[in-house]
Amino acid sequence: MGQSNSSAALPSRREIIHHSHRSSTKSTATISPMQQPEDLNDWKLIIDGAHDYISYLPDECLACIFQFLSSGDRKRCSMVCRRWLRVEGQSRQRLSLSAQADLLPLVPTLFSRFDSVTKLALKCDRRSVSIGDEALISISARCRNLTRLKLRACRELTDTGMTAFAKNCKGLKKLSCGSCTFGAKGMNAIIDNCASLEELSVKRLRGITDGAAAELIGPGLAAASLKTICLKELYNGQCFRPLMIGSKNLRTLKLFRCSGDWDKILQLVADGVKGMVEIHLEKLQVSDVGLTAISNCMDLEILHLVKTPECTNLGLGSVAERCKLLRKLHIDGWKANRIGDEGLVAVSKNCPNLQELVLIGVNPTKISLEMLASNCQNLERLALCGSDTVGDTEISCIAAKCIALKKLCIKSCPVSDHGMEALATGCPNLVKVKVKKCRGVTCDGADLLRSARGSLAVNLDSGEPEHQDASVSDGVVHDNGVEFPSAPIQIAAAEPSIASTSALRSTSFKSRLGLFSGRSLAACTFRRWSNGRNSSRS
Repeated sequence: MGQSNSSAALPSRREIIHHSHRSSTKSTATISPMQQPEDLNDWKLIIDGAHDYISYLPDECLACIFQFLSSGDRKRCSMVCRRWLRVEGQSRQRLSLSAQADLLPLVPTLFSRFDSVTKLALKCDRRSVSIGDEALISISARCRNLTRLKLRACRELTDTGMTAFAKNCKGLKKLSCGSCTFGAKGMNAIIDNCASLEELSVKRLRGITDGAAAELIGPGLAAASLKTICLKELYNGQCFRPLMIGSKNLRTLKLFRCSGDWDKILQLVADGVKGMVEIHLEKLQVSDVGLTAISNCMDLEILHLVKTPECTNLGLGSVAERCKLLRKLHIDGWKANRIGDEGLVAVSKNCPNLQELVLIGVNPTKISLEMLASNCQNLERLALCGSDTVGDTEISCIAAKCIALKKLCIKSCPVSDHGMEALATGCPNLVKVKVKKCRGVTCDGADLLRSARGSLAVNLDSGEPEHQDASVSDGVVHDNGVEFPSAPIQIAAAEPSIASTSALRSTSFKSRLGLFSGRSLAACTFRRWSNGRNSSRS
């Protein structure tokens, strides 16, 4: 792989054989010219007198091997010889490009080599000029089998380019765009032409007109196939309501920081879409009216309520009473004290399948925690963050009652070493405990827990408390924020040439070990817990 295209003289075959006789005990690899070479690919390796059989591998087998390599290793392999360069390019399905304006002249060459790409990411730096319509149209003409497209900060794209792209790539299944400037016409073109579209994620789409004159988006042909809609930071996100209402097969709806009153729209969506299993609402103007509407989705399994201060125990109770299949519940009460024991008791009485509970800025007491532990026998993951009422008594209750609990995260709660002592003898299935910013818990308490439960992973960070500001979306979790990502495909941006999504496999060392990076305790705690044995059901 480290061969050099130099003119250095190679040893003759006689010299090679003579050298192998002199050092017969060693395994040597030398280069022997079978004939006058025209390219490095024509050289054959002789190892102890045997040919290098990898040269006889079919292209399909070689391509299969490349699929197991990281992006960097694939690029290094492509430099070995012309054959590997060709096979690597033809077998690459994921590609990430720096979408700056100077990409345009490189498009023909790039996509002649990478002619099998089905997943493409085009990312531009915010300070640079992005590609325009001409480049996107040229790419779409060469990648008609594209199934996934991610656009980031491509501010030069307009409705014209998106319309042409939609007509060329009708097999698109997933579109994610952020900080782009095309508008409703471009989005409608995608929806009208891509009948197989399953996932749509839109963030900060600048071209959508604000106000009553905004053009509505949807439903279009894609409404029949859409399963996931995610809207983030849109001034006029409500113009997507025809699409949401018309997507009868919608399974996941995520609304983050979109302006306007959403109660009425949630009523219309819930009336027409009965099969939703996952709903995320963050920093949204929604009240108990919206939650009551959501309760009509009786197959709901995952609910996130983050910084929705108008939601109270009444709305949560309505959801709990009708959505009995609920498995994952995240609540960030934002210290509003509108959701507490009453709502959690309703959950405990009606949702026996609950497996994951995250409470941020909520103040449960022993009453609700004891009922949750007693009635929700499948509760495996529990996070309690920024609660003023969760102390040693509540932790002792959890230790005694939560038999199935495997993961426990406690942050900024008035817990002491006595609570750790209770955990030392309770929760027989517990495998991991993380404690952060609980001043009463000392290293001695953590050591006691470790010594009593040898197989238990205990992580203690008793740092000074800081201003709490929970935020769950966009992969950024602040302070008490918790995120359970659905593993969206992230394609790493690289040099202007190429980079594969596999570049992101090298996640941070802290994240792999579940350590706490900055203020994202619970995110590190649960980053992989939600992708366990039940992820396929959602």
